[in-house]
Amino acid sequence: MKRIINKRTCFKLIMIAIGCAIYALSLDMISVPNRLADGGISGIALLLRHFFNINMGFSTLLLNIPLIILGYRYLGKKLLAYTMWGTLSLSFFLWFWHLIPIITQLNLEHDLFLSAALAGLLSGFGLGLVFRYNGTSGGTDIIARIFQLQYGISSGKVLLSCDAIVLFISLSYLDIKHMMYTLLASFILARVMDTVQQGAYKARGLLIISDQYSKIGEMIDQKLDRGFTYLKALGGYKEEEKRVVYLVVSPREIPAVKQLIYDIDSNAFVTIIDVYEALGEGFTYKQKKRPLFIKK
Repeated sequence: MKRIINKRTCFKLIMIAIGCAIYALSLDMISVPNRLADGGISGIALLLRHFFNINMGFSTLLLNIPLIILGYRYLGKKLLAYTMWGTLSLSFFLWFWHLIPIITQLNLEHDLFLSAALAGLLSGFGLGLVFRYNGTSGGTDIIARIFQLQYGISSGKVLLSCDAIVLFISLSYLDIKHMMYTLLASFILARVMDTVQQGAYKARGLLIISDQYSKIGEMIDQKLDRGFTYLKALGGYKEEEKRVVYLVVSPREIPAVKQLIYDIDSNAFVTIIDVYEALGEGFTYKQKKRPLFIKK
């Protein structure tokens, strides 16, 4: 039991609950008062609230039952436990925030653009926290998590697709104007959520293939003060053994690295890839001040 319930697990559960609280606050404080729809289960809950005046917390909990059963098959017991916790947390906070007077203090009805932007920002930040700590808030989040784990598809993209279907149905009670602002909120939500989940600090990874690999590595160490790794490779045409230089740098260091490589070997083959999160020396600890230009 101690292995299951430890400090790290408790911290994750707290962060999932905080994420659900922020998401629920966005729905109760911004989306509902400003007649903005939402996607997924929350969007269906808004539909039920509009047509049948059913409490969103209750309908959200009820609609999540079949999806939780689906999640049990694909997510495993541990992730399912986080999902159930997230579902209960979201249902609770949807009920809780509705009772707090703060939702009447933020009247943004005069500015739908600001309402959509803030709703997308808060919802994306909340859901990003939930996903970052291996949880979901239930609903289509479960589907997004399954697609992420099984097929490697970004959770933000899956949610955006699911949202589009529910938002189309929401046209039954919303006009085009409110729907377009809702789509804007959904787009911001997807981008913010992916950023929070994957890490806000983006870096760049470089794969450098050159016969002058040793000289390039030496100059990277001396002039850029960056670590690097030699990877073994086999040429596809002549099947000759080669060395590939791999390093990770900040985006602003890319011009300096490209210039350094060009000065040594203008025929070097270089690919630059996005690195959504970099952990370790030089990025998350022991960060060094980087020069804007190559050292002479």
